[in-house]
Amino acid sequence: MPVVEPLGATVPGVAHHLDEINGVPLHHVTAGDAGTPVLLIHGWPETWYAFHRLIPLLADHHRVIAVDLRGFGDSGTDAPAYDQASHVQDLHLLVERLGLGPVHVVCQDISGGIGFRLASTHPEDVLSLTGIETTLAGFGFELLADVLHGGSWHVSFLGTPGIASLLLPGRERELIAEWAYPLMTGPAGGIDPGTIEEFVRTYSRDDAWRGTEGLYRELFVDEGATRALAEEHPLTMPVLAVDGVNRPFTANTFGQVVAGELSAVVIDDVGHLVAQEAPEALAEALLHFISGVER
Repeated sequence: MPVVEPLGATVPGVAHHLDEINGVPLHHVTAGDAGTPVLLIHGWPETWYAFHRLIPLLADHHRVIAVDLRGFGDSGTDAPAYDQASHVQDLHLLVERLGLGPVHVVCQDISGGIGFRLASTHPEDVLSLTGIETTLAGFGFELLADVLHGGSWHVSFLGTPGIASLLLPGRERELIAEWAYPLMTGPAGGIDPGTIEEFVRTYSRDDAWRGTEGLYRELFVDEGATRALAEEHPLTMPVLAVDGVNRPFTANTFGQVVAGELSAVVIDDVGHLVAQEAPEALAEALLHFISGVER
C-alpha cells in the first residue's frame, strides 16, 4: 500500500498509509516484515499512537498494523456513519486489502465491541482476539454509565448525538490532558507530554468528535444485539483478556462470549490504558499468548 508522510508524531521503523477503505480515508501504520500479522485497535481518548511504544516490541516478531478508526486520528471525519458495524466493515476490508490472511486482533478500551463483532461476524479474518481493559454492551459496559454506582458521566455525555461536537471543540486539552488521562492512568502515570500533544492534535481536527460520539452511542442503541450475537456466534478462536486496574472486568466479560479457549492476564501497577502505561509487560503477554496459539 502507498506510503504517505505522517501528519503528526512519528516512530522509527513505522510507515504511514492513507487509503480509501469502505468509502473513507483510513489512516493506518505498519511495521515489521515477517511473522503473522497483528492488528491493533485503539480506544478513547486515543489513536493509533496509543501503541507507539508497543509496536516496536511486536514488530521484531510480527508484521504489525495499527489503525485510526474512522472519525479518529488522521482518518476521515466526514463519513455518513460511525457505528460499530461500519468500523467492522472498514477493518474487514482493510484486512482484505492488505492481503495478509487472518490476523491477531488486539483491542483496548471501547474498541472491545469492534474487536468482538469483527471476530464473531468475520471469523475467517481473526486468528485470535485480545481485549485489554474492555467490556461489551450487555456484559458490563452499561455499568460504566451508571453514575450512581461508580460509573462516569462521560459515557452518556459522549454518547448523546451531537453534544461532544457542540461543546468540546476548543477544549480538547482540558478534557484530555487535565481530566481523562489523570483519571485513567495509574499512580506512576507513564504517559509522556508528547503523547498527550499528539492526541490533542488529532482530537482538535474539524469534526474530530464524530467518531467518539458514534462509538459511545452504541451502548444506548444496542438493545440486546451484542448479547444476541454472542449467543448465536460465540467466539471460537483463542481469546486473551488483559486486565489492569479494573480487574477482572475484561475476563468476566469475554468469559461469557467464548465457546473456545479463554486466557486471562492481569498486569499490575497500571491504570486503564495498559498499552500506553506498560508496553513491555503487555508485549510479553501478547507474544506468549500468540506463540501458544500458533503452536
